[in-house]
Amino acid sequence: MNTVLDNTCLPDVATGAQPDAGGALDWVGMDGIDLPVHCADGQGGALTVPARVSVQVNLSDPSARGIHMSRLYLALEKSLGEQTLTPSGLCSLLHALVASHAGLSNRVRLRVAYSQLLKRRALVSDNAGWRAYPVTVEAQLLDEHFSVQMGCEVTYSSTCPASAALSRQLNQQRFDGDFADTVPSPRAVREWLGSGRGMAATPHAQRSTATVMVRLAPGFDLPISELIDAVEGALATPVQTAVKREDEQAFAKLNAENLMFCEDAARRIRGALDADERIAGYRIRAAHHESLHPHDAVAEVGKKFLG
Repeated sequence: MNTVLDNTCLPDVATGAQPDAGGALDWVGMDGIDLPVHCADGQGGALTVPARVSVQVNLSDPSARGIHMSRLYLALEKSLGEQTLTPSGLCSLLHALVASHAGLSNRVRLRVAYSQLLKRRALVSDNAGWRAYPVTVEAQLLDEHFSVQMGCEVTYSSTCPASAALSRQLNQQRFDGDFADTVPSPRAVREWLGSGRGMAATPHAQRSTATVMVRLAPGFDLPISELIDAVEGALATPVQTAVKREDEQAFAKLNAENLMFCEDAARRIRGALDADERIAGYRIRAAHHESLHPHDAVAEVGKKFLG
């Protein structure tokens, strides 16, 4: 015999009993929620991607045992599953989350982490490929004050200026040795440069990572694809996807034209962010994963960034 339970009779210990030790709490909620989210694809459309979501509200009632986590989850699932991530949409969502806890909470914070897929064209050939960029969006509503910040991680190539100078010196020394007793013709020099003898040393380069978090100015939106474009444009050597030999050669040329220490990379990104009125503050970290050393070279800079 099946027994049908009456939901109205289910026990609710969160509201039916006083906590062992009362007192308000700064944040209560959930971390690591798996949800699909809609994000702009950088081409006028939208993509649905998996995300990890965290949400918390404060518990302002010192006598309340807990919050209603199911209300938070259902509101997140509905909003993030139906609307593309935008500051205005997040603001509406946060107000709804606070409203779902009237009398218990007046603050809420939200974090959404996902991978932004963007299709990138090759440098020269008629090819293109997809890149996945780790993205974080954080929003909070504190006593009716809404704020949002967003960040991305960009992978790029960095060629060491010091190593390039040292390599050039060795190339000069080899040239002097190979042509010590002759006055070479332009043709001989050209052939020498194209031979194995014409490259006595190569500068060390490495895959590098720029991690950027920006705080948006009130009333502004900044599509994450535009932030990624700004960072990659400042660095000039983002890693490539589908490449032919002509693309690889063009990439080598870009590296030679954009020698940089981690300090140079951080300053380049800062210049791009300072020029955007939509950005009120930022935190930048450039990490060069050295091929010379077993450790990373890092540079950080921030401006009016909270958190």
